[in-house]
Amino acid sequence: MTSAVVATPILGFDHVAIIVADYLRSKQFYCEILGARILAESYRAERQSYKLDLTFADGSQIELFSFPEPPARVSRPEACGLRHLAFKVDNIQSAVEYLAQHQIKCEPIRIDPRTGKQFTFFQDPDGLPLEFYSL
Repeated sequence: MTSAVVATPILGFDHVAIIVADYLRSKQFYCEILGARILAESYRAERQSYKLDLTFADGSQIELFSFPEPPARVSRPEACGLRHLAFKVDNIQSAVEYLAQHQIKCEPIRIDPRTGKQFTFFQDPDGLPLEFYSL
């Protein structure tokens, strides 16, 4: 008896969830600076928690959560877990200049040796490592 190979049912990812320390500051950062559009926003009184559903032009989504006194995320030295979130951009230099207008610093632009594409890292208001990756 031979068993049939079943193709993976995974089509991609639906969203990324981020817990933030300062809900209003992070909402402003992701919406006003990074250009996310709000799909839904709710306050869950029993958890003292906001949930903000955001989407970008390509349909990718982020869920922002706030909780009372969340522990700090270890990011340096690099810890086990989600390493960073990468955003696609057409022109990396323009993207870096755009962030600079909002007083957000980026690391120097580098070249991915595997793909030859440009990338750089920056941080959200909580220090979460974010990346711009050139298409």
